[in-house]
Amino acid sequence: MKKKQINDFLKKIELFKDLDSKELELLQSHVEQESFQEGEFLFKQNNTRHHLFLIFSGKIQLIKTNVFGIDDNLASFAPGDFLSEGALLDGYPHATSGVVIEDSEVLTLHRDKFEEMIKDQPHLASKIMSQMTRVISRRMRGATNKVVDIAAQYVSGKTRTEHDLLGEREVPYEFYYGIQTLRAEENFHISGVSINHNKDLIVALAQVKMAAAKANFDLGLLPPKVANAIIEACQDIVNGKLHTHFIVDMIQGGAGTSTNMNANEVIANRALEIMGYEKGEYEHCHPNNHVNLSQSTNDAYPSALHISNLYNNKKLTEVLAELSDSFRKKGKEFSHIIKMGRTQLQDAVPMTLGQEFEAYADTLGEEIKRLDQVAKLFHVVNMGGTAIGTGINADSRFSDLCVHYLWEITGLPVKLAANLVEDTQDTGSFVMYSSAVKRLAVKLSKICNDLRLLSSGPRAGFNEINLPKMQPGSSIMPGKVNPVIPEVVNQIAFKVIGNDLSVTLAAEAGQLELNVMEPLIAQSLFESIYMLKNGMRTLKYRCIDGITANEDVCRKQVENSIGLATALNPILGYEASSSVAQEALATGKSVYGIVLERKLLTKEELDDLLSPENMIQPKNFSTKKY
Repeated sequence: MKKKQINDFLKKIELFKDLDSKELELLQSHVEQESFQEGEFLFKQNNTRHHLFLIFSGKIQLIKTNVFGIDDNLASFAPGDFLSEGALLDGYPHATSGVVIEDSEVLTLHRDKFEEMIKDQPHLASKIMSQMTRVISRRMRGATNKVVDIAAQYVSGKTRTEHDLLGEREVPYEFYYGIQTLRAEENFHISGVSINHNKDLIVALAQVKMAAAKANFDLGLLPPKVANAIIEACQDIVNGKLHTHFIVDMIQGGAGTSTNMNANEVIANRALEIMGYEKGEYEHCHPNNHVNLSQSTNDAYPSALHISNLYNNKKLTEVLAELSDSFRKKGKEFSHIIKMGRTQLQDAVPMTLGQEFEAYADTLGEEIKRLDQVAKLFHVVNMGGTAIGTGINADSRFSDLCVHYLWEITGLPVKLAANLVEDTQDTGSFVMYSSAVKRLAVKLSKICNDLRLLSSGPRAGFNEINLPKMQPGSSIMPGKVNPVIPEVVNQIAFKVIGNDLSVTLAAEAGQLELNVMEPLIAQSLFESIYMLKNGMRTLKYRCIDGITANEDVCRKQVENSIGLATALNPILGYEASSSVAQEALATGKSVYGIVLERKLLTKEELDDLLSPENMIQPKNFSTKKY
């Protein structure tokens, strides 16, 4: 990079916007250039921070690694963005990691260099510090708004006047949403969960709006300057920016209009900013006239729901695959342990503990296929149908163009519905998918019931397995440890089952050309998937991976069980086996002991018959061994 390039670049960085040309030259002397390849880390979570990073070219992904070691993609940063400005103030560890996802050129400013600047050019350092304080304050505000209602976080008394068909309102100047979002925020204090808790929905909304803007530009309906600004604003949102300005409650009246307008207003105001205008100067870029051009809530909102559900399904099945794999590993670990199988909670026939855990792995693996199969219904969208599917106010070429761009932007094989009138009112895909999610929940709950039974006791229960001890189980009973992880997954399953009923009732409540209950459908599905992902991850890491077996207990229960007689039936015959079982019941003796006492089999023959390899599959009895 040449000096002029660097100078022009630094001018555009918010931290240095107050610097004059001479100060920018001084700053350049402290800045270093570095190249990073795709896959490299700019910095790593928990490592000491040393540098301010200024992205000249390429793209950086901000990642947070959770307690389970799973990476969560927080946001993407592009040219002109900067990261880790707090490193100039202290050497605290990074709270996140920055990984290069496109080859990047980065300018860096080391804290030592900045400290030199404080000594040698205090006026320059003071200007940078002043601006940096504002930036850090704003970012902290954004973090606070994740858990506190953004409408309460007034940064200043400054407002802008906006109007709609109901009149005028003062909107806080700093916020990117507008009057219709403000009204919705006041009207719908319902669940306490705003749409910014579901970042995939926000990304999907931005992708729908971006596809529409590209289609409208191709059709000559949007001027280049406006189209480009809308597209850039949408990309900002896809990259994780401005999410805290999506404040409407997930459950709302109006068939999703409030969510759609929240997106339209945020995108419009960011586009205005990109073009050099003030927020609210809608004559240059209007939420309805430009961002919502050729659309209605009734095609944009459900299309975004379909796309976000596809994203959610991918994440759900990834976690499910990890859980299934954990059960399979335990199945292999326990493959040699013989135990009693049970039906109706009564002794049935011997099996291995490994078979029990392999069955759990397979029943969950089956759900991955089922969820993926049903999720394909979400590939169908109704963009261009506008209000009721007739396509009023949309160019006849808009649908195909928009869907083409939506495929290009999302990488998903989306396609246009065959009948837009039908698809606009139909919520059958949500019903089908919710049912598949419920089926997973039912299976998980059944498995957790089994885990609680198998670990019950330890003295007065089955005591075949030991669950990891996670916390004391009683405020009064010393030494008691409860199966808290399976219990919480049971409760998640109950909630998912209830949410499925909500989806069913909301789908049934549709009338004529539109189903206005889609917000409840969306909230129910998102909540179910969110809870299942967290629950399955918790079950894997805090329970399944740490399960141990009580091999001796399992073996003794087999030897003492009446059900052992069933395994002897092909060898001894029904009458002899029945006689042994009756004596065992009457005397309390074990079937194993009675067989040896009556000399029906030798100990070697009996042990061989009950060996795991002879118990895990059918045998050929054409030639009797004993």
